[in-house]
Amino acid sequence: MPHPDIAPAWPEGLPTKMRGPAAWYGPDMAARSDWIVPLASPALDELQHASQRWLRAQPQALPGDPAAPEVSAALRGLTRQTFPLPGLSTWLAEVLSELQDGRGFVLLRGLPVAQWGPLLSAVAFYGLGQYLGAARSQNAQGHLLGHVRDVGLASTDPNVRIYQTRERQTFHTDSCDIVGLLCLRAARAGGLSALVSSVTLYNELRERRPDLAPWLFAPVATDRRGEVPAGAMPWFEIPVFNWHAGHLSAIYQRQYIDSAQRFEAAPRLSNPHREALDLLDALTNDPALHFTMALQSGDMQFVHNHHLLHDRTAFEDWPEPERARYLLRLWLAPAQARPLPEVYAQRYGSIVAGQRGGVRVG
Repeated sequence: MPHPDIAPAWPEGLPTKMRGPAAWYGPDMAARSDWIVPLASPALDELQHASQRWLRAQPQALPGDPAAPEVSAALRGLTRQTFPLPGLSTWLAEVLSELQDGRGFVLLRGLPVAQWGPLLSAVAFYGLGQYLGAARSQNAQGHLLGHVRDVGLASTDPNVRIYQTRERQTFHTDSCDIVGLLCLRAARAGGLSALVSSVTLYNELRERRPDLAPWLFAPVATDRRGEVPAGAMPWFEIPVFNWHAGHLSAIYQRQYIDSAQRFEAAPRLSNPHREALDLLDALTNDPALHFTMALQSGDMQFVHNHHLLHDRTAFEDWPEPERARYLLRLWLAPAQARPLPEVYAQRYGSIVAGQRGGVRVG
């Protein structure tokens, strides 16, 4: 067993500095607008037509609330075959390429959610998402469409996930290849979306503290927050940074790493490991590395989890429930995706592209 205060060796073949379009800095990206793609009328017309056709094909009318159980069940039957987008499919393949091999994120702007209503908008979002990957379960109930809103909970409850609160989330990754968000309603104040490149984080860590950075390639216990698959421990042990098959991938949620220490059997964090995590947090919060964006009603943001971390600032909501901040979320698994190391199966259930990620149930 290695000494708890001796840093692990660097993974074999890992470059001293990573280069490419994913190694960006926040202020540079904030000064650009090429990552914002307005949806033109032909695209919206095709999405609307496909969504209306799919809804008409359902054996019974669905309620207007996309969080209704009937909607969740019906969406399991929505696939690329049942939701054809012949005019958009080639362009969406280019979007997927940008997500996986380019800067790692895109913002599609202009879905007319106020005009279409929440159900038609949710169907359009879900259907478009199927061209970027297969939907994966987001909770122990097996829901494929997530609902990001404040439900009056607090992260001090170890069984609460932070997206269910109005608290700041801090920089993290989700348990999937690609995460998508559709903003139905924005908050009264706050709730900004923030992104930072994990490739840039690695470069900065290695340059500033090469003595600490290797600790982020060592396994660390992360709390499952009450969503524990049968036969599994209530935490998983995956390094923050993983170098595999020529790819650098990240998986991170500091609050859940800290809360995993509540389990006596979970591996303890050594002092240098904790110091490395603290440095990573400091870098993610550095405005020289990250940038923020305000999601507007009708914005669809897609982010590649393996080389980006994302955050959401705390928010103040409207007093009227019908105006409260509300985002829909997708966790997606592309059929053609980078290979992941076997250790990811602890969290992803499988490392097979197109079949991995999400919260395992049962």
